[in-house]
Amino acid sequence: MAFQYPQAYRDEAVVDDYHGCKVPDPYSWLEDPDSEKTQAFVNAQNQLTLPFLEQCEVRDLFKERMTELYDYPKYSCPFKRGNRYFHFYNTGLQNQSVMYVQESLDAEPTVFLDPNTFSEDGTVALRGYAFSEDGEYLAYGTSASGSDWVEIHFLRVEGAVELEDRLERVKFSCMSWTYDGKGLFYNSYPEQDGKSDGTETSTNLHQKLYYHILGTPQSEDVLCAEFPDHPKWMSGAEVSDDGRYVLLSIREGCDPVNRLWYCDLQTTSQGITGLLPWIKLIDNFDAEYEYVTNEGTLFTFKTNLDAPRYRLINIDFASPDQSNWKELIPQHDKDVIVFATCTYSSFLFVCFLHDVKNVLKMYRLSSGEELRTFPLDVGSIVGFTGRKRDSEIFYYFTSFLSPAIIYHCDLTKEPLQPHVFREVTVKGFNPADYQTTQIFFPSKDGTQIPMFIVHKKGIKLDGSHPGFLYGYGGFNISITPSYSVSRLIFVRHLGGVLAVANIRGGGEYGETWHKAGMLANKQNCFTDFQCAAEYLIKEGYTSPSKLTINGGSNGGLLVAACVNQRPELYGCAVAQVGVMDMLKFHKFTIGHAWTTDFGCSEDKEQYQWLIKGSVLPGCFFFFFLKQIITLTLQGSRFPV
Repeated sequence: MAFQYPQAYRDEAVVDDYHGCKVPDPYSWLEDPDSEKTQAFVNAQNQLTLPFLEQCEVRDLFKERMTELYDYPKYSCPFKRGNRYFHFYNTGLQNQSVMYVQESLDAEPTVFLDPNTFSEDGTVALRGYAFSEDGEYLAYGTSASGSDWVEIHFLRVEGAVELEDRLERVKFSCMSWTYDGKGLFYNSYPEQDGKSDGTETSTNLHQKLYYHILGTPQSEDVLCAEFPDHPKWMSGAEVSDDGRYVLLSIREGCDPVNRLWYCDLQTTSQGITGLLPWIKLIDNFDAEYEYVTNEGTLFTFKTNLDAPRYRLINIDFASPDQSNWKELIPQHDKDVIVFATCTYSSFLFVCFLHDVKNVLKMYRLSSGEELRTFPLDVGSIVGFTGRKRDSEIFYYFTSFLSPAIIYHCDLTKEPLQPHVFREVTVKGFNPADYQTTQIFFPSKDGTQIPMFIVHKKGIKLDGSHPGFLYGYGGFNISITPSYSVSRLIFVRHLGGVLAVANIRGGGEYGETWHKAGMLANKQNCFTDFQCAAEYLIKEGYTSPSKLTINGGSNGGLLVAACVNQRPELYGCAVAQVGVMDMLKFHKFTIGHAWTTDFGCSEDKEQYQWLIKGSVLPGCFFFFFLKQIITLTLQGSRFPV
């Protein structure tokens, strides 16, 4: 099919200077999403692309089958707040899952909060929620059209009564109630010039922490923390399990590091009336500290301090000098600690990542003694509920071939025995017909890279199958097995081979793995992904003309960079909302937070790395193969 590709205007007069290097920027006019030129460009792209996609011979069949297979019930783990149980449930094809309430696990669930009623066109979504400690109040956020800007609303749980309180200018925020249920901590940004509906591209700076007292206007909210000398800092407050302390985690970027301050709320005899008297327990960005629980002044944290795969430590706030810190659960030789939580007062549940597969273990809080391992198949724990005051846990397991198994374990009964609380099956899909294999392939420098491969059982490895290779490789994020209807349709009905490559830059093997794919090492991500494609081709799973590569956000950059560097390896590329201009991304929205992973062109050394990976200066390769590049005008993270 011949295309008449829209002419893209080049402004040859725009040339940027990076440390004496002149770099043309002829498409800088696209940085204004509201200009007539940008709108015309976007419309022209859509007029070219949409008719082509609509002509796809299997489009209607694919949509029909996807609708059938996606029409299965979807549940979250139940969780207890006060004397009630809550869970989310989707009948199958609802735009958003609905929150239900039960008086007991055996009681009939009733609708408590239905996000599908937030707007007539379904564009307003639920974005976070927090119950008060006694379970009598709920704070919940809403956002419009995928924007990161949130408005916080409040409900009285008894009767689901909507309160008048509204909090605006909220973004990247915590929601943490004080123990007395009188109010909560949240984050807000100052008013800015221009619009703030999610389509703006201005930078977000000077986030502040406030305390809102229920029943009062937002204008009376108490400023509790601000950082005027550090405009890029962002914070999150968390009230301790016993309600006595509020902990403040401060971050500047996306690196797994944070400062940790705290305030003893018992010292604020007049209540929260102004900037809190923060004690700076950790006042550097050398490591990450994540609160797990506390017994009085003895706090347990998950940390990567001297432990790239994480460990648990105890810090006594009564004697906080680092020389007094004690290790509770040491770093594992190979596995990464994903999360740790305290339940039923004295137990720690710790989830590990072992070769990109989750393992759940139970420990004694007082000693760190390992008590048992909970059996799991190859897959991921994507939900876990059970707080310190609770006597039961629920955990949600999924895999490439299983949408959901929710387990329940009553911690008051011996012997401890988790049982299947709820298992979801999909009509017309038999997992036994398919095969999931994990392989390890060598990258260019010899590093062994894990990759999952999913396909029908019994296929011939003759290179005749269409392949779909997905990757991410950034920000310490692990890509674990997950259930995807669209990908399974590709495998089942198109005879495809699905591959997920766990390349460096992610968190699959801890911070060492992350650092091996960030900053000056970013090329390792691209090379690993290219070697994954070579492996699939060499082993006969697919062939270059039949291989599609895909990634979003950081993965969109990955796909675009790999197309530029090795276009002969792929027949198609789908780059979704990618970070394409590596020289200027930090100047827009929350892009400054990504410099910890990518670097910043304002630094001369980092500029040298970035110019090699930036897609725009090398975009002349783009027309050598089929590509779909998706962007959004509404999302506030990835501006056109």
